[in-house]
Amino acid sequence: MATAKADDRWGASMHKYLKIITFSTGLAMMSPAMASDKFWQTYADIGAIGIPVAAGTITLVREDRPGMVQLALTGGSSFLVTEALKYSIDSTRPNGESHSFPSGHTTTAFAGAGYLRVRYGWRVGLPFELLAATVGFARVQSHDHHWYDVVAGAAIGEGAAQIFTKRLSPNVRVGVAGDTQSGMVSLSARF
Repeated sequence: MATAKADDRWGASMHKYLKIITFSTGLAMMSPAMASDKFWQTYADIGAIGIPVAAGTITLVREDRPGMVQLALTGGSSFLVTEALKYSIDSTRPNGESHSFPSGHTTTAFAGAGYLRVRYGWRVGLPFELLAATVGFARVQSHDHHWYDVVAGAAIGEGAAQIFTKRLSPNVRVGVAGDTQSGMVSLSARF
């Protein structure tokens, strides 16, 4: 019961943050001064770092060790795939620089958001999925990527989350204990 109340509080605070983010993004889109390339670059940098850090923090707070391994696998594999594609394809960015395809910022954001959605469900993951989408939007607005770079980055991040992340069941707990002479595995379920 305490977990359900904590999840309700978590969901309420996530919706509050989502409203703030939606409002600030809307303001930025309406204001030419705020909608500069530099603003969008900074926004994307913060989102690309902030979403995976938030995913790690949520996982640590929940003391979810298997989840931390799954987050590392999701993030690491999506990073490797993205970098391999960037250097093997080497397409030109809208701003004239190289290594456009796929968007690394978007990959990272969606890997973190996808992990949260798969591991902890839509109530936790949805706000981060929407934030990740705004990171992709920011990369296009800042002229750092084409729209298809962002779509590919999102697909890589989400794909890695689907492959490496398993849904956490709050009703089933597995425990492992042991020493040099014996071991034990316990399984408990709540109905």
